[in-house]
Amino acid sequence: MTKISDVLTRGRSYSFEFFPPRTTEAEETLRRTLVELEPLGPSYVSVTYGAGGTTRERTHEIVVDILRNTGMTPMAHLTCAAHTRAELVEVVTHYRDAGIENVLALGGDPPADLDLPPGELHYARELVELVREIGDFSVGVAAHPEPHPKSPTRESDRYWTAKKLELADFAITQFFFEASHYFDLVKGLHAHGVTKPVLPGIMPVTNINSIKRMAQLQGSEFPTWLSDKLHAVEDDPAAVREVGMQEATKLCQELLEGGAPGLHFYTLNRSTATRELFTRLGLREGVA
Repeated sequence: MTKISDVLTRGRSYSFEFFPPRTTEAEETLRRTLVELEPLGPSYVSVTYGAGGTTRERTHEIVVDILRNTGMTPMAHLTCAAHTRAELVEVVTHYRDAGIENVLALGGDPPADLDLPPGELHYARELVELVREIGDFSVGVAAHPEPHPKSPTRESDRYWTAKKLELADFAITQFFFEASHYFDLVKGLHAHGVTKPVLPGIMPVTNINSIKRMAQLQGSEFPTWLSDKLHAVEDDPAAVREVGMQEATKLCQELLEGGAPGLHFYTLNRSTATRELFTRLGLREGVA
């Protein structure tokens, strides 16, 4: 097995994120995507988590399947939301016993479509501590470059992000569209004495409406300059995609040139955009 904390000491990391499929067809799509992306040699891959029962179990199944049946290093996402402490202990213990060594500890929100309690733990810091008590895991946390929509101020966001990152090994950011947000986050964390790796999350725009919805949900700004470029070609889906890929490539280049310790790609369980970005960035030549 490979701990992500060890991976990050060896140089830049390039990682992929997936979510648990809800249908048999979606599960086949994910399996195909895993096969298509494994040849890129990701440093690790992560699987998101929902507090609802079915999604929770599928996260565990997918993470363990990746561990046992691929050459990729998996990381399991876990949220405090809608769980008792005992339930979280059970989940983390199952991961430990299955050989999983990497966990992304998140606060999270209870699913809007399920009538579930908020949970006994309230903050990601508490979950990091719980995970540390149960096993020798490499633990990551989330960071919001713009910042978190529930933070009263930017300074407050940086302070509390630094506090949880003090306990964790690394952070992964939500996606964003302007490198300045990322560098502001890193600068803010450094001001609080925290210099652990912060990995920028990347999601290229391939569909205007869907990406805007996701940006709104996580509290990210969809910049006017990018919206204008996309709407200028909105009647041509191929042109929209090309603009999105060009801008994602520029963003990745700026981040790497500015010293980012790697890139974390939100795949949406598809391989095409990620493989294309790898080729455009010269990370792996000849990717189809």
